[in-house]
Amino acid sequence: MIPRYQRILFWTLAGAILMMALFLLRGCEQAREKLTRHRDQTPLAAPVGTASETVRLAMASDADGSITVVERDLALPTEPTARARVLLARLIAEYSYKNSGHPIESGPAIDDVFLLDLPLRPPVAAGTQPTDASADSTTDLSANPQAPGGQLAVINLRGAFADHHPSGIEPETLTIQSIVGTLYANFPRIEQVRFLVDGHPRDTLNGHADLTRTYSAVNTATQPPQPAMQEIR
Repeated sequence: MIPRYQRILFWTLAGAILMMALFLLRGCEQAREKLTRHRDQTPLAAPVGTASETVRLAMASDADGSITVVERDLALPTEPTARARVLLARLIAEYSYKNSGHPIESGPAIDDVFLLDLPLRPPVAAGTQPTDASADSTTDLSANPQAPGGQLAVINLRGAFADHHPSGIEPETLTIQSIVGTLYANFPRIEQVRFLVDGHPRDTLNGHADLTRTYSAVNTATQPPQPAMQEIR
């Protein structure tokens, strides 16, 4: 016959094991819910009541360091800054899709987009006359535009996106080239692009790609365009 103290010890150990198993299962469930909740933050909803149109996205590939222009059908608002914000949000969202060629953690990335007419002028105090920026080199806030009517696009990135972006000169540079190429392909007036993070200047995206410079809006694609296709998630 099993002594009483051994039975008590057995059931005590069995109860402790059961409680540990329950704590582990609960921890795994909370971790899974947290990851799922973060993935669902990506804004993919199209503007209501807006017809779809064909847009061009400059998609990056980590495999060969290339930028390929692809076409997508997307509903965009009519206001230019809102159009740019929605378009870039879609671009970044595609990098969070399964089997993405340039994987980026999902979540809101573009806080806002500002479009400023070139050439930029320094602020003028009330009651004073504006001066010619060309007369004083210290007021040259941007390079001369390529053509009259050009614009500077200021992209305000979210800090969480920059902090969690894959670190490295190539992945960061590809993301910058992808954004610049997408703006070039869809907004002919944009000639220059600058980046902010949470509304403030930042030295790099995540330790490598320079965010202090002004980028020229150019065709960054290194492969020919691809036709529109059904998106796969």
